[in-house]
Amino acid sequence: MTTPVLIQPVVLSGGSGTRLWPLSREKYPKQLLALIGDDSLLQATVRRVLGIPGTALAAPMVVCNEEYRFVIAEQLRLLGQSGTVVLEPCGRNTAPALTIAALEAIKKGSDPVLLVMPADHVITDVAAFQNVVSQGAAMAAQGAVVTFGITPDAPETGYGYIQAGATYGDADGTGARVIARFVEKPNLATAQAYLDEGSYSWNSGLFMMRASVWLSAMSVCRADILAACQAAWEQGQTDGEFVRVAKGAFAQCPSDSIDYAVMERLAAADHPNAATLPPGVVLPLSAGWSDVGAWDALWQVLPKDANGNVTQGDVLLQDCENTLALSEGRLIACVGVSDLVVVETADAILVSHKDKTQDVKKIVDALKRQGRPEGSIHRKVFRPWGSYDGVDAGERFQVKRIVVKPGGILSLQMHHHRAEHWIVVSGTARITRGEEVFLLSENQSTFIPLGTTHRLENPGRVALEMIEVQSGSYLGEDDIVRFEDVYGR
Repeated sequence: MTTPVLIQPVVLSGGSGTRLWPLSREKYPKQLLALIGDDSLLQATVRRVLGIPGTALAAPMVVCNEEYRFVIAEQLRLLGQSGTVVLEPCGRNTAPALTIAALEAIKKGSDPVLLVMPADHVITDVAAFQNVVSQGAAMAAQGAVVTFGITPDAPETGYGYIQAGATYGDADGTGARVIARFVEKPNLATAQAYLDEGSYSWNSGLFMMRASVWLSAMSVCRADILAACQAAWEQGQTDGEFVRVAKGAFAQCPSDSIDYAVMERLAAADHPNAATLPPGVVLPLSAGWSDVGAWDALWQVLPKDANGNVTQGDVLLQDCENTLALSEGRLIACVGVSDLVVVETADAILVSHKDKTQDVKKIVDALKRQGRPEGSIHRKVFRPWGSYDGVDAGERFQVKRIVVKPGGILSLQMHHHRAEHWIVVSGTARITRGEEVFLLSENQSTFIPLGTTHRLENPGRVALEMIEVQSGSYLGEDDIVRFEDVYGR
C-alpha cells in the first residue's frame, strides 16, 4: 500500500483591506468576511483541503498579522480545527511568511509537503481543486516546487502570468509542464497575445513543496531572508496556539514575494546556481478560481438573477441590470441603474461603477490621509472576548453595544478620563468594581466611576449583551490602564 503524502496546509492571511472596502478594512480584511456562503473566505480555504485523495492532512497553519489573531483563532475553532497561528509582528511579504511556516513545520522532525494558499481566494469546484492538488502533492513529495496555473478565459490585465515550457517528466496525463517564465501584469494587447498563444496561464498564488525543499531553495536564492527568519523564529515563543516570532529580528528581514524570491529564479536557466535548485513545475487548474480582487470580481462569482443582478441583505431593485447591491443593515433601493456596485455598512456607503472598482483603494488612501477611522476599522470591533459596536457618540458621551461570549473576560482596567454606565440586556454579567464582585442579570445596571478599577466577565453559557454609556472629557480607546489580562494584551 502506498504511504499517503503528508500535507501541511499553510494559509497566508495578509492583506491591507482596501479593495473590498467598506466591508473589508485594514484591521478586518476580506478573508475574515463571509462573502460567499456561511464560511468566511479563510474558513472556506481551510475547509476545501479536507479529504484530498492520497494524502494525510496535518492541522492547518495560518500566518497572519497580530491585529486579527483572535478572530482567526475563533474562526478555526468554529470549524473544529485546532491549528497553529503564526504571528507576524510586521508585514514582510509572502517569502518570509512561508519561510517561517516551513521552519515551524519541520521543528518536530517531519518534512511535510506544504500546500501554500492565500486566505482570500475563491474556488467553486472543490473536487477539481482537490484532484489537481493530489497530483501536485506526488510531485512535491519527489522534490519539485509546484505551482498551479489558472486556465485563462479572458485577456485579464490584473493577474501575473506563467508560461509553461516542456512537459515535466512523463506528466502521467496531468498536464504538468516545466515553468518557462513568470510575467508581470501585462497590458491588454499583451494579455490577448498570451491568450492566443496558449502556453500561458494566470498565476494563482498557490504552491506546493516540501518544507526542506523550500528552505534549501531560500538558502540558494535569498540566504539573507532565510537567516533573518531563522533568527526571528529561534528567538520567538509559543503561546497556546499562537507562535510569536521575535519582533526585532523579523523587522530586520528583507521584504520579498514567493515569486520574486524563488519562483522566477527556478525558471531562469541562466541562474548561476540553477543546478542546485529544485525543478519548478506548473499544473493547469480549472476549478472556478478567483482572487476576488475587487467588487466586480465578487459580482462575477456570485449567483445572479435573470437581469445579472447580485443582491445580499435588505435590497430592492427596479429595472436594474448587472448591479451588485449588498446591505449590512439599512434598505438599499436602486431604480433604473446598470453596472453599479452599491455596498452599505453601519458607517459607510460605497457607490461605484463596476469598471472603476479597482480605484476603491484611492478612497481608502484618502480616508487614511484625513485620519478617519472608516479606512481601518469597522464600527463593530472584534476582541478576543467578543465585540463592541459604537452605536452613538457626541460631545462628552459615547454609547456602545457590548457582546461578551460565554466564558469571556475583559481585562482588569481603569480609565482616567471617563465613567461608564452598564445595562445588561440579556445574559449574566459578573462585575468587579473596586473591591466589590457581584452579578447582574437582565434589566439590571451599575455605574463605574472615573478612576475605579473594574472588570466585566460572562460566567454563563449564553452570550452576554450589554449597553455601555461612557461619559467624560476624553473617550478614546487608548484611555485604558490594564492591570490583568488573560489574553496577554
